[in-house]
Amino acid sequence: MRITDLLGPRRILLGTQAAGKQEALQALLDALAADGCLKDKETFRQEVFAREEKGGTAVGGGVAIPHAKSRGVARPALAAMTLAEGIDWQAPDGAPVRLVFVIAAPADAANLHVEVLAGLARCLMQPECSRELIAAADPQAFMQTLDRWGEEKPAEDSGGGPYEVLAVTACPLGVAHTFMAAEALERSAAEMGIRIKVETNGADGPQNVLTEQEIDQARCIIVAANRTVESERFIGHPVLFVPVAEAVRQPERLLRRALTADLPPMAAPLDQPNEQPVPAPKLADPEGEEEGGAGAAVREHGRHAYNHLMSGINHMLPFVTGGGILVALSYFLDRGNVRDITFGSGTSLSWLLGQVGELAFDMMYPILAGFLAVAMAGQPAFLPGAVGGYLAWSGMAGGPQSTWVSSGFWGAILAGAVAGYLIRGLRKLCSRLPAGLDTLKTTLIYPVVGLAVMAFLMIVFINPPLGHFNAWLYDGLESMRGGSRIALGAVLGGMMATDFGGPFNKAAYLFGTVALSGGQQGFMAAVMLGGMVPPLGVALACTFFPESFTKAERHSALMNYLMGFSFITEGALPFALKDPLRVIPTCVAGSALAGALSMAWNCSVPAPHGGLYVLPLAENAPGMLLALALGSVLTAGLLGLLKRPRTRAHTAPGPVKEP
Repeated sequence: MRITDLLGPRRILLGTQAAGKQEALQALLDALAADGCLKDKETFRQEVFAREEKGGTAVGGGVAIPHAKSRGVARPALAAMTLAEGIDWQAPDGAPVRLVFVIAAPADAANLHVEVLAGLARCLMQPECSRELIAAADPQAFMQTLDRWGEEKPAEDSGGGPYEVLAVTACPLGVAHTFMAAEALERSAAEMGIRIKVETNGADGPQNVLTEQEIDQARCIIVAANRTVESERFIGHPVLFVPVAEAVRQPERLLRRALTADLPPMAAPLDQPNEQPVPAPKLADPEGEEEGGAGAAVREHGRHAYNHLMSGINHMLPFVTGGGILVALSYFLDRGNVRDITFGSGTSLSWLLGQVGELAFDMMYPILAGFLAVAMAGQPAFLPGAVGGYLAWSGMAGGPQSTWVSSGFWGAILAGAVAGYLIRGLRKLCSRLPAGLDTLKTTLIYPVVGLAVMAFLMIVFINPPLGHFNAWLYDGLESMRGGSRIALGAVLGGMMATDFGGPFNKAAYLFGTVALSGGQQGFMAAVMLGGMVPPLGVALACTFFPESFTKAERHSALMNYLMGFSFITEGALPFALKDPLRVIPTCVAGSALAGALSMAWNCSVPAPHGGLYVLPLAENAPGMLLALALGSVLTAGLLGLLKRPRTRAHTAPGPVKEP
């Protein structure tokens, strides 16, 4: 397949007059839409402009390559434009842009077209090719030039022996800059007489993968990436991390810096945020580049911590969703035994669904802690993290005579963080061991020492205080039982939304289930409504105030509706972690209102789970629905008032910040 197979004469605009970048982009998008390449022009337009906002797509030499992967693209396609007069595109070399290619990639981009687009990126890194394209007299000549330059040329080898420099390139989409960076590094290395091998992490996966032997023999390794790449393999080797744009714009300077700087061996996998520039370690730069101050370092550390936590939560949520819905179905299918002590497991099918659902629930804490630890310290941290999460769930504490009380959600988070730092520390301690003992580290030292230390810390220092705190909260609720039912309902509902699975949430849920086993069903109704309001409230806010949320948050609205209807409070957790000062108080307010109204209207429910699935079994079901609706609307309305609308990329022209 040739580059021109994704192009067409009607999508080649030659000698165009454009007042600025936005006008040029709009003309190219119109050409793509007119030729049937787009199924949703507006969606693709937003994606393209959002990519421009992230970082300029001008690569120097008068060339710009805007691109986006989008659901609005019907088929892989290119559109090209030459400009009669150059326009400002915030290029790294300051040169006006005269040649523009738009890459339209479907959201489910396949390997074949990615290879073609990689070829385009490599062509445009050749100044002679760009000049010939700009001078093309007609679309046919334009396509002939691309065909000629797109022919594969044999790779040049700069000499025998091992590679001096290894490199890994990766951009957020894995389409353009990934391959342009590779081409720039290879070309500059050939000119400098340096043997180099470059691994590209494109949309179709890693290509030209570095081998263990090559890594061991190389003088240094360059990771030019704006998204997460597998870096554990580089432990013990000198590595320079930079944004991918630096490899495109200043490859020669980057190579010289990598070979001359005194790079320390990497002790642990670098914290790499997804689709964000990978921060370079603080190294002496011969050109005198300045690093950020203490405030920037704190912000960077906080961003890393948030990314690590979200990695664990993203892996946990499927267990919460699947388990919650299966448990809810078990009560719905067993509604004929509502008055029986076996309610929820009175039939073979309901028992099976309930058992599997509870098993998934039990696994959510080990999964959360395990993947949080992996995000911090790589695969060796999974074992101590997962076991720590299990110990948090079980509540194991002290010795054989100690009372076991689960430390719950926050215990699992602490377990994951401790496991991550523990493995990082072990790596540093083991970094001076001979290379021949590397296998011993991963098969013996990390798992055995990590597991032993993790268990000790959880049993002695983490579970006891958090477990006792949970017990204290429950005792406090018990002391309120004799007071106002409405006030207690508000407290129970508010606690369900306070920490989304943490001590307050679990204490309220335990109180409701214990009261339910004693025949008092009203408290369970308040608890259930309090847990349903947060995901429903944020979903409503995303629906009616879309300008206040990111695209990813808006896309999660449907899942939050489903989780809210199923009594799965954790659906709102990502929103709360990202913006706790707004999300948590608004969720607490809505849940407290729903809980108070439920108690005031004498609502009750006979099942400890199920959400709307068990509503037909409830006393005063209309009252429960109304309380749920009012609480959710209150949360959504407060969120809409408190959250400021986000600025859309396509409506905010101005200078584009370099990545």
